[in-house]
Amino acid sequence: MKTFIFNMLTNERRLAILENKKVVELLIERPEINKIIGNVYKGKVVNVLPGMQAAFVDIGLDKNGFLYRDELVSFQQSSEDEEVKKHRSISQYITVGQEILVQVTKEGFGKKGPRLSEVVSFPGKYIVYMPNAGYIGVSKRMKNEETREEWRKIGADLCKDDEGMIIRTATEELTKEQVAQDLFFLRKLWEEVWREGKNLKPPALIHEDNSIIEKVVRDINFDEVDQIIIDTMKDYLLLKDMFSPYPELLEKLHFYQQKESIFAHYQIESELEKAMRRQVWLKNGAYLVIDQTEALTVFDVNTGKFTGKLDLQDTIVKTNLEAAKEIARQLRLRDIGGIIIIDFIDMKHDKDRETIMTAFKDVLRNDRTKTNILGFTGLGLLEMTRKKVRQNLQDSVSTTCPTCLGKGKVLSDEAVAYKVERALWEYKGMDSEALLVEVPPSVVSIIKGEQEKHLTQLEEVLNYRIFLKPNPWVAPNDFAVRFIGTVEEAELRM
Repeated sequence: MKTFIFNMLTNERRLAILENKKVVELLIERPEINKIIGNVYKGKVVNVLPGMQAAFVDIGLDKNGFLYRDELVSFQQSSEDEEVKKHRSISQYITVGQEILVQVTKEGFGKKGPRLSEVVSFPGKYIVYMPNAGYIGVSKRMKNEETREEWRKIGADLCKDDEGMIIRTATEELTKEQVAQDLFFLRKLWEEVWREGKNLKPPALIHEDNSIIEKVVRDINFDEVDQIIIDTMKDYLLLKDMFSPYPELLEKLHFYQQKESIFAHYQIESELEKAMRRQVWLKNGAYLVIDQTEALTVFDVNTGKFTGKLDLQDTIVKTNLEAAKEIARQLRLRDIGGIIIIDFIDMKHDKDRETIMTAFKDVLRNDRTKTNILGFTGLGLLEMTRKKVRQNLQDSVSTTCPTCLGKGKVLSDEAVAYKVERALWEYKGMDSEALLVEVPPSVVSIIKGEQEKHLTQLEEVLNYRIFLKPNPWVAPNDFAVRFIGTVEEAELRM
């Protein structure tokens, strides 16, 4: 059972996708965060790097966009043999200063700019329309090659000039007229975009991708959805209008009118809180530990409280099977991309590893983002990749901790005490007779030592009085020298 729950009442507009009453995906749209995937820009080439077969394009953002040679229309449409083409330099297809129309296919991360493509595409309900691609693609999920070839011919017949399209799986049972209608709508959209944008000087945004509702209606196969629930009348009426040609969808659409927040009512807020934790408990008492970096995420599976009822290997396989299901859900919920390493509990037999990998692949079939499982390494780690399209959940709703600077650890009280002591030595030989330092309360007794002997020794060696002022607002890793002067003045500040 799949349910879509829209929370649209605040500036932060959210969509939770539930499968069997469990949250598996969360989409967030905020006015202060510009999601640029799908946006079309008129840009200017500022640098061409033959060694990387890529170019940097100024599209008016903080960072220049990154465009690979293989994403150029001229490269894709070249009639040369593939072996010849792949040895061609990007500088034969593009030059510095050239004006170019590009679309963002991947957001920038960290110091990297957004990924671009010259093949502009507009997804519709049944097709993906490409105004300048010049080729027809057909979903590989269609039943057989004959059906695919038939749709390829229909696509070629419907397209004109340099147009191209990708025909989706949902088209298989449709008529040519229904697809033509989808194409007509997308063609009109592109004509309007290009009419307004062709005379703009680069860098310029000429088309911005749609709102969260329009994206979902466009990208999701609603045949698999059982319920669509939304909490604002305005957006409910918008969806109702969009679904008007599809009476079966209207029956699934519901307007939420309870006083309690829709996400709280369906216990989604608590699920999202859990999604920010490093440790995730499984139903059987085992747990996962999740560590994320910019390019790599590691899942560590632990038996925890689960001891099993039969032998050790049976316990391990059952734990790993439960973990595989939850890891697949966490990948979607946290929108984790890049390289992923999973440290399942060590299994002795190859057939057990095969069982886990097969089960993992099965649950990943529901993931709309492309995944690739590479298999187990010699150390028994499962390697995989998941396409990195946008910021993951952790990065989009949190920021780096100013105290631990993203490490997730702070110095121990003893380490801070030694840090303070080293700083005090820097003032040895000063002219003033006293120094006041603010420290976390838990550090005071460590610096003073037993019966304040250590502090007394310090004062004798350094030749000035030391006043330790406990301050609960000082960060755990920190301290601050607040005053240097006479003993009387320091005492007044304590």
